[in-house]
Amino acid sequence: MTAPAWRLRRAGATDSDALALVAGATFLEAFAGVLDGADIVTHVARNSSAAAFARYLAAGALATLAEVEPGAAPVGYTLLTPPDLPVAPLRGDIELKRIYALAPYHGTGLGAALIARALDDARASGCRRMLLGVYGGNRRAHRFYEKHGFAVVGERRFLVGATWHDDRVYGRTM
Repeated sequence: MTAPAWRLRRAGATDSDALALVAGATFLEAFAGVLDGADIVTHVARNSSAAAFARYLAAGALATLAEVEPGAAPVGYTLLTPPDLPVAPLRGDIELKRIYALAPYHGTGLGAALIARALDDARASGCRRMLLGVYGGNRRAHRFYEKHGFAVVGERRFLVGATWHDDRVYGRTM
């Protein structure tokens, strides 16, 4: 079965519920069977609620929402924020805090379109380097970021629920 067509658009303050829906679904999809289920539930409730997205957007974060056509159901998103990573900050840094797409849209070009849009948004905002953190065991994501010009610039410990995990920190100059 071929995935339906999708489109990208800037998410605004009224999109917090849609962002939270796709955030919870994609996080569960990505980490079920990898991370502890209770930790996933706790993490999503704390970090991917509609209220959390409303706070991000109110603070000036940039979000892009991928929607399926017809119907505009959310199927992916990105979130750009000021950096909060354990690497030496450089002037003009921005963090790609989140980039996710539902599994039926993997391989459709949606991931490449989301990362391209995030890079364009960062450049348009005057940023010079994009940083992101990714679960150390997510080899598929490592290959994706490296394919798009990112390189490892550090490591971090990341708390999901009650469990600490080792992450890679990637960076890419614009």
